[in-house]
Amino acid sequence: MRRASALLLAAAGLAVGVHGALAHTSRTAVQTGVVVVNTNLAFQNGEAAGTGIVLTSNGEVLTNNHVIRGATTIHVILPQTKRSYAARVVGYDVTADVALLQLQHASGLATASIGNSATLHRGQAVTAVGNAGGTGSLTVTTGRITGLGRTITVNDDRGGAVQLVDLLETDASLQPGDSGGPLLDSARRVVGMDSAASASFSFRGSNNAYAIPINRAVSLARQIVAGHGSTQVHVGGTAFLGVQAQPADALGSSGVLVGGVIASGPVARAGVVAGDLLTALDGQSVSSPEKLLSALLVHHPGDKVTLTWSDASGQSHTATVTLASGPPQ
Repeated sequence: MRRASALLLAAAGLAVGVHGALAHTSRTAVQTGVVVVNTNLAFQNGEAAGTGIVLTSNGEVLTNNHVIRGATTIHVILPQTKRSYAARVVGYDVTADVALLQLQHASGLATASIGNSATLHRGQAVTAVGNAGGTGSLTVTTGRITGLGRTITVNDDRGGAVQLVDLLETDASLQPGDSGGPLLDSARRVVGMDSAASASFSFRGSNNAYAIPINRAVSLARQIVAGHGSTQVHVGGTAFLGVQAQPADALGSSGVLVGGVIASGPVARAGVVAGDLLTALDGQSVSSPEKLLSALLVHHPGDKVTLTWSDASGQSHTATVTLASGPPQ
């Protein structure tokens, strides 16, 4: 869930009910190893809220990538004790919507019990735990698995779209803020990571609820911890150009329109200004903001890259820029 200066989601005041399936289950038990994730989005003048799953006692936390995307600071709160930890992003996979956080100076944390999503079947009872509405208090709802191996298209607030594949579908009611929370089986084991639609992350043509199978999410977390980056999995700090990237389609041009630049950022120092058109990074054509993002994700802060752009008069420019450190994408 995101709150920006001009946007407050109506769901912020919602609470999710507890249904009959919890009559024989302790609320505390299903909330074990579940945390609240709050982020500040300084470059967007806003904030976001979601949920996380504690994997290790020293503070490795699994959440959705869209929960922490664009975050300049992240704080994770243990709802039972209200203790807050600063967190850093260890790595993430944009296309799988998975991110791994590391809490600073954490130890002795209660962890979630991880199950096996490969054994799930349609009709199986599940319980979802999350930070519904971004209120900071954990809520619980129940339902059943209604589908396996689902593929959906997700729109984001940058005008991009990505396909999420092999998802669990559930009729458990999920709200903005629940993203990153656990989907539990009847033995209170995590079998999925909830992915809830919000103002910045919407499921195209679907009102259903979805979760990422926990086997896949944990496998990606292990890959990140091992430091094995790829074209899809980014490990470590995120490279930053300091540019507001916009589609150039309306101009009939191929490239990325510069909507604005961050003062003293890498592109500003190179002489790029609003209205310019970025065309290539290290010789690789960047025909859209998504292509620019993909090109940047294989780099890290401190890397030197060659940037090519055209100014308003159509004159081409090339410069070597040193990438700064920026928020996760």
